[in-house]
Amino acid sequence: MFKCIKLEILDNVALITLNHPEKLNALSSVVIEELNLALDKVEGDESARALVIWGGESLFGAGADISEIVNIANSYEAYRFSRKFQSLCDRLENLPLATIAAISGYALGGCLELALACDIRVAGEKAQLGLPEIKLAVLPGGGGTQRLPRLIGTSRAKELILVGDPVSAVEAHRLGLVNRLVEEGRLYEEGMKLARTLASRAPIALAMIKNSINVGAALDMNSALEHEATCFGVLFDSEDRDEGLKAFLEKRKAVFKGR
Repeated sequence: MFKCIKLEILDNVALITLNHPEKLNALSSVVIEELNLALDKVEGDESARALVIWGGESLFGAGADISEIVNIANSYEAYRFSRKFQSLCDRLENLPLATIAAISGYALGGCLELALACDIRVAGEKAQLGLPEIKLAVLPGGGGTQRLPRLIGTSRAKELILVGDPVSAVEAHRLGLVNRLVEEGRLYEEGMKLARTLASRAPIALAMIKNSINVGAALDMNSALEHEATCFGVLFDSEDRDEGLKAFLEKRKAVFKGR
């Protein structure tokens, strides 16, 4: 079904592998379409409670497919391509399960924008991350100019995007762009370990927490607190909330069913 990616469901973790090495895992319209189809399957599989996206132990992705970008004829076509990619990233950001980008080697341009839409970024110690679009006289069109400032601050984001040079994983971690650094060769193991931890959490609570944070970030404080209280209230109608409290009182591990 897929030509440029792979999708596996391992226990309660969905694993999407960018698998187009001849193009350095570059994001094309075909890859974007396949990623959307993969998310359809993940959302339709009740066993999937966390998602990991990676490109293998040596490369995450080199950015957009320049052979496709160079053939964009006018501003309207460019706008449509940008919105199509933004829609994928928006969908990934708002997916009602935990998402992790496991980054090795280079994560550049559109591939870094894909990672920015994930909840957590884990990187190998030798990874390089950057948004080099300025060097092609364009800008990050998949949400990079919006998500990066919200993540690391406006001034630091401007420097990374305006200069266009990649930064090391160590520097990305210092800036807050990367959540965790892992030893080379252990990226898959550590990424999946974290995903399994997240998959063990109460699914409805996890979805509500993501929603509360994502929606609240665009609201004033009073409105954000009102939204948080609404999300808090929703959880008290769930079976998982009853299970979580009972398990705590009974000093046992909770078994969450997503109900």
